[in-house]
Amino acid sequence: MTTDRTTMPHPALTTVQIGVLGLANRLAVAPMTRVSAGSDGTPTEAMADYYAEFARGGFGLVITEGTYTDTTHSQGYLNQPGLAADRHVTGWRRVADAVHASGTPIVAQLMHAGALSQGNSYGAGTIAPSDVRPRGAMLEEYGGSGAWPTPRTMSSGDIEGVVGGFVAAAERARAADFDGVEIHAANGYLLDQFLTTYTNTRTDEYGGSVASRIRLTARVAVAIRTRLGADFLIGVRLSQTKINDFGYRWPGGADDAQVIFAALRDAGVDYVHIASEGRDFIDTARFSDGRTITAVARQVTGLPVMANGGMHDHMQAADVLDGGHADLLSLGRGALANPDLPQRLSAGERLDSFDHAMLSPMATIANARSWRAAR
Repeated sequence: MTTDRTTMPHPALTTVQIGVLGLANRLAVAPMTRVSAGSDGTPTEAMADYYAEFARGGFGLVITEGTYTDTTHSQGYLNQPGLAADRHVTGWRRVADAVHASGTPIVAQLMHAGALSQGNSYGAGTIAPSDVRPRGAMLEEYGGSGAWPTPRTMSSGDIEGVVGGFVAAAERARAADFDGVEIHAANGYLLDQFLTTYTNTRTDEYGGSVASRIRLTARVAVAIRTRLGADFLIGVRLSQTKINDFGYRWPGGADDAQVIFAALRDAGVDYVHIASEGRDFIDTARFSDGRTITAVARQVTGLPVMANGGMHDHMQAADVLDGGHADLLSLGRGALANPDLPQRLSAGERLDSFDHAMLSPMATIANARSWRAAR
C-alpha cells in the first residue's frame, strides 16, 4: 500500500458489514481450542471473562472455540464446551452477555470432530465418512496421546443425525444470545473429512467428485438457514491443511475451490472463513494460477471473506485487505498474546510476541493468563 500509515487509519480498523451485522472493524478473534469448560461441557465464569477481554480490547467480532453439537460422537476434547444440551445454553448466555456488554457481536463455532476425537465424555466411539485411521498422533496440549483410533464408517442414519445435531446446536446458540454460528468444516474435523480425498472413499452421493464431497457441509448450512431464518448470521470455516496434516492441499487447486465456494454460496451462507494458510499468507495461500484462496472465494461467492494466518503482522494485514485478498482478518495466537490488539494497532503500540509456553502443559485459559501475568 502506498498511503502514508502515519496519517491514514489502518484498513483493518475500518467498518464492515457481514450479513446482518455491522462490525466496528475488520479484526475477528479466531476460534481457539481452550479445553476450559466444565467436565459436562458447560462454559464457566472464567470463559466469560476470557471472551469479554477480547471485546474490551476492541475486536470487531469474537468467534468461539469449536463447540460440539451432540451427545454421541461430536465431542473432540475433554473439557470442550458444547451446545448439545439445555444446560450448555445457560453457560454460553453468560459468555455472550459479557461480550455484548462492550457492544461486540459473538458467533458460536459449531464443530463435529468425527475421526479426530481424542476425548468424549459420552463414551461413544469415533465416526467418519470412511473407516480410515487419521494420520499423525493426537495432540498432547489438548489432552491426547498416541495414535488416533480407526473410525466407523457413517451410515445414512449417522449423516442425518449429524445434520440434525448442527441444526439443534444452532437453535441453542440463538437461545444463548449468540449473533450467529460458524460451521466448522476445516482443520481435518468431520465435515473436512468428507471434503478430503483420502479420508472419504465413499461411493454414494457424499463421495467421489468435489461437488459430492462438499455436499454435507452445504446441507448443514441449508438446514440451519431454513430453521433459523435470514436474520441469523451463518458462516463456514474451511481449510486445506489439517491439525494432523499440514501438507494437504485440494487436489484440483483453484478448480476445486470454485466448486466448493459456489456450493456454499448457493447454500445461503453469509461469509466464508479460510483457516490458516501460513504466516506469509499472500505467498502461501496462492494457487498455481497466482490467485489466493481467499480472492477466489470473494470472486466466486460475492460474500465477505475472512483470512487467517499471521495477521498480527500489521503490514501483511494491510496488504491482504488493500490487495483485495479478503474483507476481514481473524487472529488466533496474535490475539491470545494481545487481547487488546485492535487498540494497540490504533495507537501504534508494540505487540507482544506469542510464546508457545502459553499452551503448556495444556492450552487452557488459566495457562494463557499466567503467561501474560508474568510478562
